[in-house]
Amino acid sequence: MRTRSLRFGLYADEQGLAWVRELVVEAAGSRSARVVGETVADTLPGSELSTADVYDILAEQWAWEHPGQSSGAREAVELRVHLACSLRTWRAIRKALIKALCPEGMAPHACRVPWIAA
Repeated sequence: MRTRSLRFGLYADEQGLAWVRELVVEAAGSRSARVVGETVADTLPGSELSTADVYDILAEQWAWEHPGQSSGAREAVELRVHLACSLRTWRAIRKALIKALCPEGMAPHACRVPWIAA
């Protein structure tokens, strides 16, 4: 099996990041994939751009969806997860994660952790 990567831009605090990590572990485990590594980055690889610059729209999304609330310790980061799995399994995991990150569907709602699939 090859090692494949998932990348998500997140606007999260430690609790939100832990929740996303749990979703990844559950999605991978239910499809017999193995998580072989993980990185939480605040800069993009090979670049001097910060994740705050790249994913600034996530902070704006939070402010718009939660008017008047403090963002607390939330910050824009990129979660990179490396999985040992087939391409078909990687696609299924990615699809499951996207659905789990914001399960309410197309109706207007606020995601628990604002995110972008990178």
